[in-house]
Amino acid sequence: MLRALAVAGLVLSLCPAFCQSPAPRPEFEVASIKLNKSAEGFMRVMPGRGGRFTLTNVPVQLLITMAYRIKDFQLSGAPPWAMSERYDVEAKADGNPEFDAMLPMLQTLVEDRLKFKFHHESKEMSVYALLVAKAGKLRESPGDCPPASSGPLPPPEPGKIPSLPCGGFFVFPGHITTQKAEMTRFIDVLSRLTGKIVLDKTNLTGKYDFILDYTPEQGQFQAPAGPPPPGMPQLPPIDPNGPSLTTALQEQLGLKLESQKGPVDIMVIDHVERPSEN
Repeated sequence: MLRALAVAGLVLSLCPAFCQSPAPRPEFEVASIKLNKSAEGFMRVMPGRGGRFTLTNVPVQLLITMAYRIKDFQLSGAPPWAMSERYDVEAKADGNPEFDAMLPMLQTLVEDRLKFKFHHESKEMSVYALLVAKAGKLRESPGDCPPASSGPLPPPEPGKIPSLPCGGFFVFPGHITTQKAEMTRFIDVLSRLTGKIVLDKTNLTGKYDFILDYTPEQGQFQAPAGPPPPGMPQLPPIDPNGPSLTTALQEQLGLKLESQKGPVDIMVIDHVERPSEN
């Protein structure tokens, strides 16, 4: 009897540290996912102010890779419909969170609406290291971005490219523009364009403004066929005789990509369903 009481007392004493309820998962206040039947080639990702998060004409594979901050080549086991079918997502988060703060909410949405389950594996693959080839070509941008407003972003003028958000990128086929962006974000853009993990070996810690023009190679980000949808601008033209991405990086920004081998985290899909709309 005394022994049982002692064990019970030990359990009670440990409970304040180990018996707490799990923290609630981050989630949007409201969210909808609807099948897009427009057959457009354009996809739009529009995180807005005031907690608005809008994705238009995107495949489920993009929902998953965006939510978990991985690249397409890090996702294994996706069914064919995860790329062929397109969806619209309209979501609203509480307050005015930054884009990165809403990605865990997107994870919850994916796991709930798509019944998404997965596990991780490690695979030795070819990667790139981004190095400084010539110091001084990439110059820091002075000052910081102003505080974000809680109101919605103003719509772009018809036929014109939207204003570049401070701290962000515009990535078109053959063209990259940025304003006060950190190298970590540029690394992510390069990984998506090259189809390989890019490791930041530059030791550059500032924020940068730059324009990078190049000619996409086979397999890199290409412009969709046909005219843009109504209200969307025509994309800037690509110089067919321009430099490759690696050459443009070195000539225009003083950076270079060096091929290496390294372990890459792979997300293997165990189960996924077409998203429910409510």
